[in-house]
Amino acid sequence: MTRMIFVNLPVADLPKAMAFYEAIGFTNEPRFTDETAACMVLSEAIHVMLLTHAKWQTFTTRPICPAGSSEVSLAVSCESKDEVNRLIEIAGTHGGTADINPPEDHGFMLQRSFADPDGHVWEPMWMDPAVAGGDAHVSEAEASA
Repeated sequence: MTRMIFVNLPVADLPKAMAFYEAIGFTNEPRFTDETAACMVLSEAIHVMLLTHAKWQTFTTRPICPAGSSEVSLAVSCESKDEVNRLIEIAGTHGGTADINPPEDHGFMLQRSFADPDGHVWEPMWMDPAVAGGDAHVSEAEASA
């Protein structure tokens, strides 16, 4: 059985957050969506639960991180450098903030980042399949470049 990940994120404006995630390629799963939460699907294995602040607070007594802080950075693989760049552009034009961290292009790997409208950090990344699959050796100097 393939393991699935459900990332739960508190959001201030559920319809706005849903529109943002749809713009960057997620689809809504209506069976798990109501006025307090939306299940947004990226793949068979990756789901993001967008939860209103009130709904979030039914799961934990811990406070929601204040604006401008980072609780987690979510890296997701892309099929090409072009897809990484396209996601950053789409995020920036649909209410997110593009390149909140400096882009990292190591030749064999490209990583960029954006924040969604609620400040959750995503890092679309591409890695050369030969490197990702272990078919090529990356020297320590290349890896830290």
